[in-house]
Amino acid sequence: MSFESADREPVILLGRRTAFARRHGALRTVTQDNLLAPVLAAVVAAVLSDTGLPAVRVDDVIIGNAVGGGGNVARLALLTAGLPVTVPGQTIDRQCGSGLEAIVLACRLVQAGAGSLYLAGGVDSTSTAPLRAHRLSSTADAPDFYDRVRFAPDDLGDPDMGVAADTVAAVYGITRARQDAFALRSHQLAVAARAAGAFEEEIVAVQTPAGPFAVDSGPRPGLEESLLARFQAAFTPAGSVTAGNSCADADGAVVVVVTSRAQADAWGASGYLSFVDAVPAGVDPTLLGVGGAAAGQALFARTGLSAGDVDRVEFTEAFAAQVLASLDLMGLPADLANQQGGALALGHPYGASGAMLVLRLLQQARTGSSPGELCLSALSIAGGLGLAALWRWETPKR
Repeated sequence: MSFESADREPVILLGRRTAFARRHGALRTVTQDNLLAPVLAAVVAAVLSDTGLPAVRVDDVIIGNAVGGGGNVARLALLTAGLPVTVPGQTIDRQCGSGLEAIVLACRLVQAGAGSLYLAGGVDSTSTAPLRAHRLSSTADAPDFYDRVRFAPDDLGDPDMGVAADTVAAVYGITRARQDAFALRSHQLAVAARAAGAFEEEIVAVQTPAGPFAVDSGPRPGLEESLLARFQAAFTPAGSVTAGNSCADADGAVVVVVTSRAQADAWGASGYLSFVDAVPAGVDPTLLGVGGAAAGQALFARTGLSAGDVDRVEFTEAFAAQVLASLDLMGLPADLANQQGGALALGHPYGASGAMLVLRLLQQARTGSSPGELCLSALSIAGGLGLAALWRWETPKR
């Protein structure tokens, strides 16, 4: 997609995040606003350092959130971070696609000429998420607590995520061996990236009662194929999806800076991810794990591009089965995806995971891409949804 003016071409300039912690782990006492606030503050400081622009120039803060207690965590966190009261904020929910959706929305606003500087991303604290209960008709009755909201009506089917992953594995022939191998690869790549210092610049320390937390807790250096093979089916008696080839719920926050190419060039940026296009899609809720593939296929069709044009892929690893099935359906090789590991190793803070895809593409492209390389971020979402976005690594045209 092209535009007449560079001031309407959206680009991702930089990003920061917390380290990700497994649920009830190192970040178990930190609420989502206090996860997000230091990341927002760090991003604003980076923008000021790189461009000289004060926080008051931010047009909006757009944050995805899936399991919070409602309200507007974007506004609460930006005020907690010390941004001016004149900076607005909005919180959106497309479940685990929320973080990517927030970034896409910011890009669309730049395209529309509504603004030129947005902070966008996502946050979730699965550890401190509020209890949920239905209000009963009689005040004398105990509240009816439930674990998750409904995503689809009963006549279509509304399976739990793990059950749906087993269904996808069976329907698309994704073997247990492939799933375990992909999970092991995720841990190995994340461990290697962490050891090489690939995450250090982007991570913002979060203060906890035990001290600052700044290292992802999920990647397991000693994980072996033989250990993964010993895991039992986790969701259905004869299933192939296990705790070993599924992600762990996590706590974390991710924020990126969305601006225009004209602004980025004026600020002297050395490179950025240029937004190409994004498409959401819907699929059968019982096969929700392939929603990301449907979105990716629709995106290719709309842009006239194909899987063969893609140089890098980031796909949320909720379950190895759904990632592999989706990559197969899009015609993308598995070794192209998640080259610094994914949610199988790092964990899945739902509202932040989609934003993590974009941050990973940005950081990898900055250190190892040539101008023009095409990057895909995609994920499958509860209820039978998918979201995919295409990006191109660009350097200024001086």
